[in-house]
Amino acid sequence: MPNPIRGTTGTVLAAGVIAGSIDIGAASLISGLSPLVILHAVASGLLGKEAFTGGAGTALLGLLLQLGISILIAAIYLMVTAPWPGMRRRWPLTGVVAGIVIFVVMNYLVVPLSAAPFRPHFSFHQLLTVFTPYKFLANLLAMILFGLIIAFSTRNVPEPIKSESAIGGSPGSKGA
Repeated sequence: MPNPIRGTTGTVLAAGVIAGSIDIGAASLISGLSPLVILHAVASGLLGKEAFTGGAGTALLGLLLQLGISILIAAIYLMVTAPWPGMRRRWPLTGVVAGIVIFVVMNYLVVPLSAAPFRPHFSFHQLLTVFTPYKFLANLLAMILFGLIIAFSTRNVPEPIKSESAIGGSPGSKGA
């Protein structure tokens, strides 16, 4: 019986679930809040502040959203690295770059556009009252760890096989 984790889909699912689960723990450690509160915070991106008064169902929604987004990020990482052979073999470098990109996209695009009550408004007042170098650095490092987990987990996914007709050649020719 073949191992389902060895396929590309299984690898993406496993990478997303592992990275997403560790991310919940990292967010809990950074914020000093329980993982359940973190899951409610994730759900608040969709439901707004009402997510914090929800019970187990809202926490489950937060978990499903977290894992879904994490799996999507793993799939995007594979798609982005696919055109460049060998890029995934350099997983430490691509993992750090992916983590930085994930940090920027999540903090400056996804969260601000969500319904989360704690979303940033990018004002000078908020910069002075909410921003702390510790939280910025801790969250950046957590996203770099996330990127490294995705990159490490997908490092052995084979490059797609290109058929002769797909690259412009005919069978028996060396191609263009």
